[in-house]
Amino acid sequence: MRTRISVIGAGMVGGTCAQRLAERGYADVVLLDIVEGLARGKALDILESLPVVGSDARVHGTSSYDDVRGSEVVVVTSGIARKPGMTREDLVMTNAKVIREVCENISRVAPESIIVMVTNPLDAMVQLALHVTKLDRTRVIGQSGILDSARLRTFIAEELSVSASSVNAYILGGHGNTMVALPRLSSVGGVPLLDLLSQERVDALVERAVNGGAEIVQLLKTGSAFYAPAAAAVSMVDAIVLDKREILPCAVRLEGEYGIDGVVVGVPVKLGAAGVEQVLQLELSASEKQALLRSADAVRETVAIMGL
Repeated sequence: MRTRISVIGAGMVGGTCAQRLAERGYADVVLLDIVEGLARGKALDILESLPVVGSDARVHGTSSYDDVRGSEVVVVTSGIARKPGMTREDLVMTNAKVIREVCENISRVAPESIIVMVTNPLDAMVQLALHVTKLDRTRVIGQSGILDSARLRTFIAEELSVSASSVNAYILGGHGNTMVALPRLSSVGGVPLLDLLSQERVDALVERAVNGGAEIVQLLKTGSAFYAPAAAAVSMVDAIVLDKREILPCAVRLEGEYGIDGVVVGVPVKLGAAGVEQVLQLELSASEKQALLRSADAVRETVAIMGL
């Protein structure tokens, strides 16, 4: 039997996730949306593109959760997108209602799946999904640090006119304004970033990465980022389905690591077929650790809005 991956939500992020996954060809894809016809239309369009790119994956659009049954991984992108002037925290109550219903259905039809959460506010939605599904923290994880780190890597690569593949950079913490960049541990071709750029330039690049989502929202006017978030989410699915045991910054509930307990924030994890196989603990400076603790406190405040 072929591996099945489901994507819940056929908006711009969900549709792009489904397309990228289908083009990989290692699994069949179910795209679900409650808007009648939306998922079926996008799925058919993706399916008709696959002969061109050489993939034999099957893509099925649906509005029924029964079609999600048997999925190895479920990617959740449902909810409203951020609008100009709206913070991620502004989204919490609207998207919490959506995610609660989605997770109840996943528990019913695919209780053995691993859930990759993409909906914002990301860390709070992962926390809610854990609460609703009662799954172990290893099987409910969020896409955050991969996207944030990719933005920083992009800006560093542009600044230095080098390949982004030569840039190593991590952003940890909550997926919002309190995210924690680690330029001290960043490098380009093995050379410490701070040996190549002034602290002032590094600070400017970090600030742009932290506000990367808002910059795109302001430019688009009527939407938010979807290409990069989808690519980041699919990289997590790759690591799980292909059992890559790749080290990726993901949103996971910490249980004492970094001095944080019971709160979801982004940290490096080993991601494989079992989900989160290990939480890696970086040696942080005192200021970096304090910043991460402040980020965790911000997530707690958002989670408290939901009454969890």
